[in-house]
Amino acid sequence: MRCRYGPNEIEEKKANPFLKFLSYFWGPIPWMIEAAVILSAVDRHWPDFAIILLLLVANAVVGFWEEHQAGNAIAALKAKLAVKAQVKRDGKWTNPEARDLVPGDVIHLRLGDIVPADARLLEGDPVEVDQSALTGESLPATRKPGEAVFSGSIIRTGEIDALVYATGKNTYFGKTAQLVQGAQTASHFQRAVLKIGNYLIILAMTLVAVIITVALFRGDPMLTTLQFALVLTVAAIPVAMPTVLSVTMAVGARSLAKKEAIVSRLAAIEELAGVDVLCADKTGTLTQNKLTLGDPFNVDGIPAEQVILNAALASRADNKDTIDLAVLGGLKNDQALKDYQVLHFQPFDPVHKRTEATIKGTDGDEFKVTKGAPQVILDLAANAGEVKPAVDKAINEFAACGFRSLGVARADQEGKWQFLGVLPLFDPPREEAKQTIATARDGREGQDGDGRCTGHCPGNRQEIRDGGKYPQCRRLWRYQAS
Repeated sequence: MRCRYGPNEIEEKKANPFLKFLSYFWGPIPWMIEAAVILSAVDRHWPDFAIILLLLVANAVVGFWEEHQAGNAIAALKAKLAVKAQVKRDGKWTNPEARDLVPGDVIHLRLGDIVPADARLLEGDPVEVDQSALTGESLPATRKPGEAVFSGSIIRTGEIDALVYATGKNTYFGKTAQLVQGAQTASHFQRAVLKIGNYLIILAMTLVAVIITVALFRGDPMLTTLQFALVLTVAAIPVAMPTVLSVTMAVGARSLAKKEAIVSRLAAIEELAGVDVLCADKTGTLTQNKLTLGDPFNVDGIPAEQVILNAALASRADNKDTIDLAVLGGLKNDQALKDYQVLHFQPFDPVHKRTEATIKGTDGDEFKVTKGAPQVILDLAANAGEVKPAVDKAINEFAACGFRSLGVARADQEGKWQFLGVLPLFDPPREEAKQTIATARDGREGQDGDGRCTGHCPGNRQEIRDGGKYPQCRRLWRYQAS
């Protein structure tokens, strides 16, 4: 099948190595060097001819080799970062690389997965799909069984099986990528080099024309005039510039590849160096994307363990959601969930901003649990009017120390929701994040003078330093103080 359809990847246009090497002899700067070579031969100044020709070939060889090495490093990185897919073949679920998919494969998609190929959804619940990379739409789109999902989109809620019907260049994303590859635009770097080359060519030709005109007017020997023209042409050429530029960018590309950054075009390095505004998301970029659970805030004397237990019942480990895993990891007793049966689970979605589960307890009674954005959970709760002031205060205190708050509620058999408490979640910053931000700001750091948490933490600074009630807040204090 793969022989018929080819690999499931966007084919990059690979230039002929020989033609790529010859391209280093084409351009304003190489033209000037070649002109100097020709003038040296005409003048029969063989030492100059050999030296200039050697420089011309050296520029091409060094530039070609460095770019080739950078390309090898990028190819190795792409192989290392290959996306896996969950595929059902011969009645068994396997995890081959996404590039091995072929039309007819049945794949399993779940929360956070990147759709590896164009596929049609099979039976199951509707899923929310982020297609912003394809359509620019910021909100996820709902896709029902029988509808198509496109390669490159991301599953935001739910899970479902799907049948692959298009791979590689035949996908919606592949066709778009081919159009993009066909659009050739000159980078700022290329325009700058071309401008320098054109300026030097015009200047050199103007001066050579002046020398020849004056020499003819004065009746100077033509051989002597050509020698002067040769000297002027060679002097006007930045002979080492092509090599220096190629080597600098190629070394930069290899250095970035070691840090798992893919550079498809060497000129992109220079483009990035000229940015004025750099935007970055927080989770997983500035932070470790490893949520940990703090001490819950509970209402009406409900034990903290019960708040965590009800939140865990509204979580699902199979989804590999970082919030769900953090909540489940907060359970002191791993066997606590075995006494309950999940009858139905509604995953998180950006519209409702919560998860919900219908649970059957050991006594046979059914009840519902939910967790999500605190304001959404409060709107559901029958006791919201009583607990809202205390809950809002707790949320503000958690937020002041970098915690993310999660509301928890439970409904009885009559369907009345009762707000139980707030779970604080903390995502510690990366060790190198502070230095990275400081470097980006040219050393200007906005940290507090005495290294304390900004805002009002739930606990005084001495409690935080001593590691009393809020260890996550203590870590944040140490991070800001460092």
